[in-house]
Amino acid sequence: MSEEPQLLVHDRADNVGVVVVEGLKAGAEMLCRVTEDNSTFRLVVLDDVPIGHKVALVDLGEGDTAIKYGVDIGRMVGAAGKGRHIHVHNLKTKRW
Repeated sequence: MSEEPQLLVHDRADNVGVVVVEGLKAGAEMLCRVTEDNSTFRLVVLDDVPIGHKVALVDLGEGDTAIKYGVDIGRMVGAAGKGRHIHVHNLKTKRW
């Protein structure tokens, strides 16, 4: 088990985190670091997730708001359970 974080969460209010390593595979137990207070927690990722993509920290349903950096980054257009991949297939901006 790695002691370097595989997922970064920027704010305690966030419900998604960002993968910061290459080759993250489904079933991996990630070390997650909250940059706001430097705390850590562990989460099992349920999908292969590329670097830079997001992972749900809680169950998110269609219509829910994704929060990153403590702000609204878009609306879920498909459900994603805790540990699931979040990207353009299930998250869309509210800007247009």
